[in-house]
Amino acid sequence: MSTPARGSVPVDPSPVDPPEIGPSENDPSAADLPTVDPLALESQICFALSVASRSVVSAYRPVLEPMGLTHPQYLVMLALWERQPLALRDLAGLLRLDPGTLSPLVKRLEAQGLVRRGRSADDERALSIVLTPAGAALREQAESIPGRMMARLDVTRDELVLLHRTMSKLIASAEA
Repeated sequence: MSTPARGSVPVDPSPVDPPEIGPSENDPSAADLPTVDPLALESQICFALSVASRSVVSAYRPVLEPMGLTHPQYLVMLALWERQPLALRDLAGLLRLDPGTLSPLVKRLEAQGLVRRGRSADDERALSIVLTPAGAALREQAESIPGRMMARLDVTRDELVLLHRTMSKLIASAEA
């Protein structure tokens, strides 16, 4: 067996588990593991998150297309189904989007007849977003999406709960 290269970290090569970075040189079990450069692409959480994000959003596409929604539009609708009316800036905060990025999404939803934009009764300066009857009715059709996506992604509810908890922790740490 070859000696690990300087700076390399022994890892478990299992295709299911990500490379494990961290066993010390004093760990006897580490001697039997191949080594991976700690800067190897497949070792990076940022890479795994980026690929997972693109892949999951792509998996939503055929589920959302019959409803006439893109994934970002679906996120807007989810927020509005949960609570409305919402000021554009509040909706942007919920979705963690810049209002300038969100505004065209909302305009397209309005053109589809799913939302209506108007001035807030509380603050004439604020733009308020509300669902139209057609937008509210679309919720019934959307209620099957979480179950369909679990099947499509071959994950259980318990796996999703654990993944969501882990992702929420990562987001909170990254935003701290």
